[in-house]
Amino acid sequence: MSDEAQVGRPSVESRRQQILDAACDRVRQSGFHGASMAEIAKAAGLSVGQIYRYFENKEAIIAAIVAQDLAEMREKFAELEREPGALLDALEAHLPDGVEKCFDPKRGALVLEVLAEAARNPKVAAIVREADKQERALAQSMLQRSRQPEWSDAEFEARGAVIGLVFDGIIMRAVNDPDLDREALTKVIRVVMRALLS
Repeated sequence: MSDEAQVGRPSVESRRQQILDAACDRVRQSGFHGASMAEIAKAAGLSVGQIYRYFENKEAIIAAIVAQDLAEMREKFAELEREPGALLDALEAHLPDGVEKCFDPKRGALVLEVLAEAARNPKVAAIVREADKQERALAQSMLQRSRQPEWSDAEFEARGAVIGLVFDGIIMRAVNDPDLDREALTKVIRVVMRALLS
């Protein structure tokens, strides 16, 4: 047992998560520019000095937020790959949950803020692009089960990119039209995915 655990202090991981949760909350409220380290520290119930023990700067916090999202995606892809039968059947079974997640206003606000910051800040752009590269590699690895022999590498990559575009687009559509009929949307996305993967 660690010294921290023995005296009842939070672990490094739990402290980092506490800071990330506070940062996500502040970013949703004020954007990255408006979410100062002082505000993040206040929301986390910590001092600014304590924040800097765990994160060098705001870019490091953004990198951790992006890495956390990528880890969740990696888990979801692994879950889909473990399911028996056709990949398309597994994707369709999980589609309603995926659509619902895209309509989560907290998620939408955070995703759009990260992208907006990436458009302004080259350091954040590098973080986001590297995460996107990893996400596409994971998706392509999973989608190999549905790859048709006549598809060139470029076409296979483009089909995967269109699936990604659909879900990225749902996040934006959810901001503009939060009352969109999700059941009807899910039904149409099923048709699109079948066309892309068969």
